[in-house]
Amino acid sequence: MVHVLSSRVLLRPTDPDTSRAFYGRTLGLEIAREFGTGPERGTVYFLGGGFLEVSGRRSEAPGEPQPALQLWLQVADVAAAHEELRAAGAEILRPPVQEPWGLIEMWIADPDGHRLVLVQIPADHPLRHRPGI
Repeated sequence: MVHVLSSRVLLRPTDPDTSRAFYGRTLGLEIAREFGTGPERGTVYFLGGGFLEVSGRRSEAPGEPQPALQLWLQVADVAAAHEELRAAGAEILRPPVQEPWGLIEMWIADPDGHRLVLVQIPADHPLRHRPGI
């Protein structure tokens, strides 16, 4: 059995500086650590209970498959996040909508077009249900 102590998402952006500006300034993620030097240096951001690492550079070789990436970020108030991100110039793909499964979700894109879903879990949603309490 593998005993996982922590995890992180690794992101290889086309333009590392633009992605750092998006995740650090537009989205407002706090920096956990930085390493290396130059434009392809690594920046690790806190991501709730996990981490997001932006380092290196994505290959742009023709015909080379690029992995699909989507990030799911739980927030306390998705409507407030929508207003903050819109004001910061984030690309809003879809404003907040209550989904048939009960979560309130909005979609944004990072500078490389990766989709991020911001999710609010309503108080009465089953994800918040704790039997016997």
